[in-house]
Amino acid sequence: MDIAKVKITVLRKIDTGDIRKHYGNNVGECDLFKEGDQFISEGISMPQGFCAWAWADIQRDVVHLALNGSYPWIKAKGTAISCCTDGLRPVVFKLERIE
Repeated sequence: MDIAKVKITVLRKIDTGDIRKHYGNNVGECDLFKEGDQFISEGISMPQGFCAWAWADIQRDVVHLALNGSYPWIKAKGTAISCCTDGLRPVVFKLERIE
């Protein structure tokens, strides 16, 4: 079975504003990623320098794409939009199978 590489691109860091200020303990936006950052997952492994918490959230989508899956609700075959579920500092990622 061939396992494809998957490119992970940071699309957006979402500012939860008042929620973050009200419930967070002096926490700002995610400081681990910048919009436009790119990473490559090889062999369904977490890329070096990637956040382990975000990886736990997007890993199933990376695996699905790496094993030649697609999502019918996404326009481009071999692509997914996934996100870190940190309620105070969510980050949205574009995942693309590299063939």
